[in-house]
Amino acid sequence: MESEIPSHARTKAVFFDAAGTLIKPARRVGESYAAIAAKYGKAVTPAALFERFRICFDGAPPLAFPGAAPEEIKALERQWWKRLVAQVFEPWGEFASFDDYFDELFAYFARPDAWLLYPEVVETLAALKQRGLILAVISNFDSRLLRILDGLNVGASFEHIFVSSAVGYAKPQARIFDLALTRFGLTPGQALHIGDSESNDLQGARNAGVRVLLVDRDLAAGAAPPDRVQSLRQILDHLD
Repeated sequence: MESEIPSHARTKAVFFDAAGTLIKPARRVGESYAAIAAKYGKAVTPAALFERFRICFDGAPPLAFPGAAPEEIKALERQWWKRLVAQVFEPWGEFASFDDYFDELFAYFARPDAWLLYPEVVETLAALKQRGLILAVISNFDSRLLRILDGLNVGASFEHIFVSSAVGYAKPQARIFDLALTRFGLTPGQALHIGDSESNDLQGARNAGVRVLLVDRDLAAGAAPPDRVQSLRQILDHLD
């Protein structure tokens, strides 16, 4: 059951999703998968790989490892992604150099230059910081996200970066939002979450009683419903 958010609650923190909200791949996922695969003798079109990736990613178990010791997390993250990528390539038969391919692919997506910030991110974060708001990231990602955000020069903008693999819970579970609220001593009504996923961000935040705005950059001008924005710049219009 969704928690009721008091209309008078003052926003003290803004939480952000990462991929699709703050950052995006520098080139399309299918293109990266295909280009690196070609180096290892596997020829598959970018479009076919992207479609297969989307299916496998949507059906994968949560990128979270409840109860795992901190020193185990990075190995578990790698295993999770290796199983997923192996599944992506299953329709195309044996991939003799898969281990070497995966090593390069995993390292590539850890590089900050494999990602781009959306154009309005830096100015929006600065404007929110000027207002004295707590900023944090809540993402279904792995430990590589910290290096990526630091390399893109925005990591220091956030009080904390909550990645599902490390905290043991993934959106849309309310628990990952609860952890962020507890860390900053906030009630659900004092936080606003920004994301791009209907299931993970919109429903996840609502599960925790947190107000949410969904970023949909494809919306026609002037067509945004009350819980949607076309740009992160519009967050400022939704603060009390």
